Amino acid sequence: MVIAMYGCTNRLLQHVRFLAAVVFLMTSQLSLADEFEAARQQLVREIHADVLSTSAYIGRKSFNESVMSAIGQVPRHRFVPPGMVSAAYQNRPLPIGHGQTISQPYIVALMTDLLELEAQDKVLEIGTGSGYQAAVLSGLVAEVKTLEIIEALGQQARQRLASLGYDNVEVRIGDGYYGWIDDANEGEAEAEAFDAIIVTAAASHIPPPLVRQLKPGGILVIPVGSRFQVQQLTLIEKSPTGDVTTRQILPVRFVPLTGRH
Repeated sequence: MVIAMYGCTNRLLQHVRFLAAVVFLMTSQLSLADEFEAARQQLVREIHADVLSTSAYIGRKSFNESVMSAIGQVPRHRFVPPGMVSAAYQNRPLPIGHGQTISQPYIVALMTDLLELEAQDKVLEIGTGSGYQAAVLSGLVAEVKTLEIIEALGQQARQRLASLGYDNVEVRIGDGYYGWIDDANEGEAEAEAFDAIIVTAAASHIPPPLVRQLKPGGILVIPVGSRFQVQQLTLIEKSPTGDVTTRQILPVRFVPLTGRH
């Protein structure tokens, strides 16, 4: 009887220890999640402040609430290298390898806001990088297609976006200058048109294939300029009749768009 009671008590203690370990793990994970949540909300506040300080350039004193909500929800710490996690919610660009960067969150929010997105839109992104901009777009539109010329980055971004549940994003490895076509060598017959196009690298000029792939009524946002000159974030609008107008928003600094062009 004593032996039986001892065995029962021992099993009970093991069970209690197991439950305690589970509670500790859940509490630790919750604390970590809360830490990142607080950092994201602080980042949102910093972006709001930046909007006010640049309102004379960008012509607005606030961004769309849905854009800011996306910034406040996307886990930026999952889109930076492990050694940069502590800096993930600083309002600045960060290196992601291969000479590329993840853009400053304020710039991500600005470019996204300039696209004037609707829930049913289909968006093309040129320059996937780590996938952060695509993740922000994912919660705002029906479909995101994104091109990355550096295969290692593109493969990593594809796996990362899939593992985080961004299932309306399609990643392709290719030269973004030509947009979403099957054969960039021939540069013919762009099969798809997009409600909005965003380019996250600086081009020396506005790529004509991207303008052609923009639907009437669509918006293209792209930094224009070389690495060694002032770059201007540029907004291109295509009217319902197909007329194209351009407008410079503000000076920026991006890595250069690369490829055969």
